[in-house]
Amino acid sequence: MTVFDELNNPVACEWHVGQLLRAMNQLRDGRPSPMVVRDTSNIRWLTAFDGVFDDEDAHALYVAPDRVVLHTDSRYAKACEQAARRTPIRVDDTRESHASFVARQWNGSWLHGMPGAELQIEDTVTLAEYRALQKAFPADFPIGETDGVVRRLRSVKERYEVARMRGAQAITDAAFSHIVEFMRPGMTEREVQLELDEFMLRHGAEGLAFASIVATGESAANPHAVPGATMLEAGQCVVLDFGAKSYGYCSDMTRTVFLGEPESQMRSAWEAVRAANEAVEAMLRPGVTGRQAHERAEAVLAEGGFAGAMGHGLGHGVGLDIHEEPVLSPRNPEPLVEGNVVTVEPGIYLPGKFGMRLEDFGVVTDDGFEVFTKSTHEMVVI
Repeated sequence: MTVFDELNNPVACEWHVGQLLRAMNQLRDGRPSPMVVRDTSNIRWLTAFDGVFDDEDAHALYVAPDRVVLHTDSRYAKACEQAARRTPIRVDDTRESHASFVARQWNGSWLHGMPGAELQIEDTVTLAEYRALQKAFPADFPIGETDGVVRRLRSVKERYEVARMRGAQAITDAAFSHIVEFMRPGMTEREVQLELDEFMLRHGAEGLAFASIVATGESAANPHAVPGATMLEAGQCVVLDFGAKSYGYCSDMTRTVFLGEPESQMRSAWEAVRAANEAVEAMLRPGVTGRQAHERAEAVLAEGGFAGAMGHGLGHGVGLDIHEEPVLSPRNPEPLVEGNVVTVEPGIYLPGKFGMRLEDFGVVTDDGFEVFTKSTHEMVVI
């Protein structure tokens, strides 16, 4: 029995096998070649193991038609073995390099010596690891890249992934409701950031999706500002970009709040940002390209008098990682498909003055775009 037979047997295991099947079908459609996966997020997605992996780059997954084996070490072995129960995945904690492990799996496979077979690796593999693999195999053995197979597969979310991101966003929305009641002029960006982060962690987040951004005044004109000692002052706006992580999946939202009624240019900028966000969310559906979505946002901002004031791509995919495929930007001519989860985050940045952004994220459905973010688009004035 091959691994494919095991996976297609509905009583073979109780875990979610969709991801691994999709990846292995990619191999089956081409030459009979094994794939070595080193990116931890890709490994987590393929195995669907919960509560096992951390940020350490300590694992390698060998995926082939006849076997799926996770190479790890003694620190993770028991947790991996527990997660792998009733699945076709084997766990190997032999004390050897990943390159030696891969060569051993290949040498013990019925694929060994088959004409046309090659070892496929991810393009994120380091040069040192690539050279180690070259040394572990015969000099003429072909090693090729998977060309982002797993990343592309991850861009189409399954129902359970969407459910986890909804849960992460519920925590994030609650954090926004809390922080607008907490913050006031005289606090520093860092004080607000700490309160925001602690609220999410106290209310169900297993971690932060990324380092939270709290930026006011001139700092807010930097899209990736680092919160510091800058004080919140009346008459300014504050950009809050943050997200919780729940069951491994990220959320991402940005809101801009105002410390007192904004002056006319700031109000006009807010109206343009909101209009751009809502115009794009209304147009997103299968078939719309990332480039078209970005260009629509740019056009609305220009109509509002802020041409060229955004500077960054309109949005990005979200999942196990905070930045995934697909992107909404001029560099993506590919059409969106049902199941893509993306952010929509137009912004206006005026150096020396202020910056602002309005970001939601949601899933592309068969006929539109379903937003996960529930926080208001109305102007929030403190």
